[in-house]
Amino acid sequence: MSPKRENEHLKKYKFTTEREEALTAKLTIRIAPSKLEKLKTLENYPEFVRQAIDKALNELEKEN
Repeated sequence: MSPKRENEHLKKYKFTTEREEALTAKLTIRIAPSKLEKLKTLENYPEFVRQAIDKALNELEKEN
């Protein structure tokens, strides 16, 4: 496969986002297994966690 053809294939399937900022950073935390079980019962738990962190950071900003 020529490099040009390969690039066309990658463009077709590349990830895109409608967010203001792409989600490229990664965070690893430790939590109790019971909490992880509860999180995994949610439909989209990664988004829930992102929103919870966002909300907490916004509240901290307001306090300062």
